Amino acid sequence: MKKLCETVGFLLFVQGAAGLLHEWFDWFRFFGLVHRVPFVRDYPLFAGIVLVVTGIAVMIASDAVRE
Repeated sequence: MKKLCETVGFLLFVQGAAGLLHEWFDWFRFFGLVHRVPFVRDYPLFAGIVLVVTGIAVMIASDAVRE
């Protein structure tokens, strides 16, 4: 369960970082998930920040999970 939480947190972090890099520098055009979700498409910067923070929080919280 701990590895699953770490993996999910890492994926959230990577998706958020890719969304931010796409928004700021126009990189990772095909990699980001933020531009493909219809209700988040209008707020890509906010969604990227939320995904990065959520990913970090999930990775930190995975330390509390016992194996």
